[in-house]
Amino acid sequence: MVHYGHSNQLRQAKAMGDYLIVGVHTDSEIAKHKGPPVFTQAERYKMVRAIKWVDEVVEGAPYVTTLETLDKYNCDFCVHGDDITLTVDGKDTYEEVKKSGRYRECKRTQGVSTTDLVGRMLLMTKAHHSNIDSSDYQQHTDNFGKGHSPWTGVSQFLQTSQKIIQFASGQEPQPGDTIIYVAGAFDLFHIGHVDFLEAVHKLAEKPYIIVGLHFDQEVNRYKGKNYPIMNVHERTLSVLACRYVSEVVIGAPFAVTKDLIDHFKEPRRIGILRTVDSGNSLTTDAIVQRIIKNRLLFEARNQKKEAKEIAVIQAMKRKEEEKTKERPQAVLQKGPKTSTIN
Repeated sequence: MVHYGHSNQLRQAKAMGDYLIVGVHTDSEIAKHKGPPVFTQAERYKMVRAIKWVDEVVEGAPYVTTLETLDKYNCDFCVHGDDITLTVDGKDTYEEVKKSGRYRECKRTQGVSTTDLVGRMLLMTKAHHSNIDSSDYQQHTDNFGKGHSPWTGVSQFLQTSQKIIQFASGQEPQPGDTIIYVAGAFDLFHIGHVDFLEAVHKLAEKPYIIVGLHFDQEVNRYKGKNYPIMNVHERTLSVLACRYVSEVVIGAPFAVTKDLIDHFKEPRRIGILRTVDSGNSLTTDAIVQRIIKNRLLFEARNQKKEAKEIAVIQAMKRKEEEKTKERPQAVLQKGPKTSTIN
């Protein structure tokens, strides 16, 4: 998937240099090393291009990053999160560039991962909010929430004001800007949302797009089941990371009122509503159906991924213990006692 955790890593990476090139793997590479992808490669290429810190996308990037790849695209160094990424046979995909000193690390966003989101989508097929003692719920919780590995497992995202500031553009509408307001859930921010916002962006020469996000309770009211899958804080970062968005209203009302329009100094006239066709039929529900359809594959993916990570952690611990044993021990030796007669 492409989610706000990736966006946050790309934001940090861009701050380390001047020009950010992002390599995106093919479906076959991901299936080989990690398991079935949730978004198709075409969807991921476009999703990454829509992230505002990205300058260029390399389609079909190799899964193992080599010096040859960095040199091919004139990159000084590469950046990855402080979690580990492994090949199908358990090897570090960044081993070569790490040894050469052309590797940098950024902080992983705690509380979100593709594994986590897939787990949420599988869990939502059960009444897990009320029937938490059921064996089905417990089985899926065990599959996705153990968290033996620090990089895998369901955890809770904690929003901070600093994170919102880091994602926000901080730009006010300028004279001549056309202020456009759109609203919705924007749950599991996906290519359908991107295509819609891009279409809205093309409506004006100088658009200033404000996205209203409905609170979780409101989304649950009109979507039902256990939606939204992402809470309003997560949806805020997802939308703010999009290059077509200028501002976000957190907890926007379901109905667009006169007061809301006046707040953004929009023209007070009737007939300002437009319907925009994104040209894309993908929905959040359709993504959930992809997960449900391949439930066993995704469960196996998550368990296999965590097993590999635990093996690496144990190997790292053993290596550290061996280094500790090999360190020379300083021994204080006492010399023979002597006495002096004056």
